[in-house]
Amino acid sequence: MKDLMTTAQSSTAIRRCRPPGRVALAAVAVLTVLTASAEAAKQARQPAEAVAQRQAGEPIMAIVSIKSQQVTFYDADGWILRAPVSTGTTGRETPAGVFAIVEKDKDHRSTMYDDAWMPNMQRITWNGIALHGGPLPGYAASHGCVRMPFGFAEGLFDKTYIGMRVIISPHDTVPTEFSHPSLFVPKPEAIAAAPGRADKLSAEAEQATQAAAEAKKAAAAAAKEAASLPASLRKLEQQKARADAELAFTDKKIAAAKSDQARAQAEELKLKVATKAADAASALDAAKAAAQSKRDAVAATKDAAKAAAVLKTEAVKAATDAKLAGEPVSVYISRSTQKLYVRRNTHKPAPDGGGEVFDTSIEVPVTIRNPEQPLGTHIFTAMAKSDTGLRWSVVTIENGDEARNALDRITIPQDVWDRIGPTALPRSSIIISDEPLSAETNYRTEFVAVLSDQPQGGFITRKPTAPAMIASDDGWDNGGNGFGFFYQRDPYVQQANPRRQRGQYQYYQSTQPMQRSWW
Repeated sequence: MKDLMTTAQSSTAIRRCRPPGRVALAAVAVLTVLTASAEAAKQARQPAEAVAQRQAGEPIMAIVSIKSQQVTFYDADGWILRAPVSTGTTGRETPAGVFAIVEKDKDHRSTMYDDAWMPNMQRITWNGIALHGGPLPGYAASHGCVRMPFGFAEGLFDKTYIGMRVIISPHDTVPTEFSHPSLFVPKPEAIAAAPGRADKLSAEAEQATQAAAEAKKAAAAAAKEAASLPASLRKLEQQKARADAELAFTDKKIAAAKSDQARAQAEELKLKVATKAADAASALDAAKAAAQSKRDAVAATKDAAKAAAVLKTEAVKAATDAKLAGEPVSVYISRSTQKLYVRRNTHKPAPDGGGEVFDTSIEVPVTIRNPEQPLGTHIFTAMAKSDTGLRWSVVTIENGDEARNALDRITIPQDVWDRIGPTALPRSSIIISDEPLSAETNYRTEFVAVLSDQPQGGFITRKPTAPAMIASDDGWDNGGNGFGFFYQRDPYVQQANPRRQRGQYQYYQSTQPMQRSWW
């Protein structure tokens, strides 16, 4: 500072005795020195890349600090990688919240920013927020993505996986060791039995599916056979009606006969017509009896098909749960919707391209004590196995209630816990938040939840992901892997692309032209 002041004083002296041109050049020199000093100070504050001096395990989560412009990756024992980042600039801010990696692309090109190169891209929302390599000026400068150093992003790419947790925090935060009776306590015997149980239930589901298909086929055949009954009966009824009319006509002829010969001829005709009418009546009665038998068969095969379908549904549900028991489970509890949501990765490629399918079969109401009071946003993660079950950590990115108190206020349905808790594995998580799920949460994501009190410009400039309206498929009928995964979007999710206005978020699509740049 002393040097800068000396320079400034010298410049004043020069300004008194030198021509205006030289004075201007001196002023430019001063500004250059000041700018360079400010830039140097900014660069000095930029975090440095770092690697933990130990054997690193599989990464479990990444925490991006918007405040410090830094990302840190953690395994079961602590941080393993750290690097500076550049998040979204003013008006295009990276949304703070809870995410997971949903797609990876080694050599990604932007569809929004004139084919801009975004190497080692790891997407966390389908509307375009991602982690990727890019230039780092030392401050927030992206269009909403999280830029990482090129070499760091390249080295990281093969270490991460679809479904890995990504937490974007407005401030600095770290995982803290945590324990609570409401967290999953797996049962070793249940985990050991899970593979065999999955195989057994999958076989039963296959059998139930085959039986349901055969019952459906039998019902269809019976219905097809019975479809011709109305026409056949109508034809026999018409034949009987004609025979009855002819019989009535012969009675009139007998009554009108003028001679014995005419009467004898009429009576002979009546005998023939009476036989015909009797035959027609017998044929109609037999056909009606047969038709009723076929109708009963149709009803029976239809009921059998319904029963087989119910058994198939139950068998498929049990088999699906058994298969998913081998995957980490993620739970999201929203104070806004008073609901509990469960996600598990099926590792089945999404049918419409990009990413993998997440099972969404559990969504239930949850009871929250004092629901009018905030909970905050807390991410509880099973970091590793322990002698008592699982070793947990907590990351808080929004203060409402203290993490322990927040868990105490929630009553989770016991049947849900019994369904997913006994086989919970490391990397399982429970997220508690005041926020609803973002509309970016769908069958190709784990959870996407953004903090509504933080800037979300990075969402505003992106077109929302189209709603998922896909027919249900249990996976057994159509050669799948047995996971029931498609669903209609939850009507209580947080809408995408919020623009804050007078304390509330409104929604719009940006009309500004996209400049060629980095995300």
